[in-house]
Amino acid sequence: MRNRLKLAIGVGILLGSSVLTASGAGAARERIQSKQLQAFVEALRLAAPPQRPNDGMYSDWQVLPGIIPNWTKQCVGKAMSPAAFDADRAAARETVSCIAGRELDRRLRSTGDSKLAVRQAACWWMTGKDNGCETGATAEYVRRVEKFYRQQL
Repeated sequence: MRNRLKLAIGVGILLGSSVLTASGAGAARERIQSKQLQAFVEALRLAAPPQRPNDGMYSDWQVLPGIIPNWTKQCVGKAMSPAAFDADRAAARETVSCIAGRELDRRLRSTGDSKLAVRQAACWWMTGKDNGCETGATAEYVRRVEKFYRQQL
């Protein structure tokens, strides 16, 4: 019985270290850095269409109103109205950093390619999808985000 217990413990330790090693290898994929996040958030702001009165978008990042309460609850701890979000530049930046950072990080970890991750995250920011921004206004927007992102780094 003792030998079986020792064997079970030994196998458990071996398997446990294999799992840690395997998960550690996955975690070794490139992750977003603070400088990259700041550059991406600023690039989104700079690439946003100019604000116009009553255009239905809020803050310097031109966020749609329907998502603002959910995003602000996740990111700043309280659901904000679009008007409150628009008026609170710090909360807007924190919210955009939170959501854009999550999305950029996901793409960076899945692709391992920062240029592709920026393109995909910019496309997602504009359309809700990683791809489909190869032509037209969305392609131009993604190119602008890429250009401003490189300038910020």
